[in-house]
Amino acid sequence: MTKLPAALALLLSVFFCGAGHAAAALKDGDIVFHTSRSAQSVAVQRATGSRYSHMGIVLMRGGKPYVFEAVSTVRYTPLAQWTARGNGGHYVVKRLRDADRLLTPGAVATLRARTADFEGRPYDLTFEWSDQRIYCSELVWKLYQRALGVRIGELQKIREFNLTDPAVRAKMRERYGDKVPMDEPVISPVAMFESPLLRTVETR
Repeated sequence: MTKLPAALALLLSVFFCGAGHAAAALKDGDIVFHTSRSAQSVAVQRATGSRYSHMGIVLMRGGKPYVFEAVSTVRYTPLAQWTARGNGGHYVVKRLRDADRLLTPGAVATLRARTADFEGRPYDLTFEWSDQRIYCSELVWKLYQRALGVRIGELQKIREFNLTDPAVRAKMRERYGDKVPMDEPVISPVAMFESPLLRTVETR
C-alpha cells in the first residue's frame, strides 16, 4: 500500500475529522434559527427587532437531522431542506446550557412523544396562544415547557412589540383589521434566541 506524504495525510485527517465533527454537531433538542423568506418575515423582524424570523427544534430520524417546525402545517422537515429555505442558507444552532443533564434519553423520548400534540396542526397567522393553530416559536416553547418544564424565553404581549413600522402595520391590518388583540401572550423567536438558558453551538 502506498504511503501518503505526511502533509497530505494531515490534510486529509483534518478534512475528514472536521466533516465528521460537523455532521455530529447537531443533537436532539437543538434549536435552529434562520431568516425566513416568507411574506411575513420582514414584519416579524421589524416588530421584534430580530434578524431571525423562523425557528424549529432538531430531532433525529433514522440518524439524520430533521427540523420539527410550524410552517403551513406543523411537520418534520429534513435539515438541508429547512436551511435552503432560509436567507442565504444561513442558520444558527442553539442548545440548552444544561443539555447534558436535562436532555437525557428519557427526556428526548418525552420531547418526541409531545410532538404528537402538534403535528399536522395548521400555522397560526394571528399568533394566538391556543393549541388549535401553532406558529414557529410557540411550537418550540410549548414542547420544551410541556415535556421538560423548561421555559425558554419570556412571554410578551402583542402591544409590547414595535407596531408602528409600516410593514408591521400593514401585516397587522391584513391579519386583524381594526381588532388587534393587544394583550394576547406571544413568544417571539428573538426572546428564545436571547434566552440565557441557551448557548450557541454552531453558526453556518
